[in-house]
Amino acid sequence: MELTLFSSAFCEPCIQTRAVLAEAARLVPQATVRDMDVARYVDEAEAAGIRSTPTVLVRNADGEEVFRATGVPTLAQVLVAAAKAL
Repeated sequence: MELTLFSSAFCEPCIQTRAVLAEAARLVPQATVRDMDVARYVDEAEAAGIRSTPTVLVRNADGEEVFRATGVPTLAQVLVAAAKAL
């Protein structure tokens, strides 16, 4: 399962989102966190339909998106999405 954060360099909410995802990864050892700066990963951001940062995608082991959050998600939201992805 992958928690992907599409972020940007000077985004305060992105910093908050990194903290939420780090805690989720601590609680769910199967989770891998991937942080992708939209300025550096333009093609991937466009392919994923990213329009603003932060945006979090939770994908299951097959790569299927099970959750998307624009803005800072709560830890509870991420944990419920992680449970769906397992």
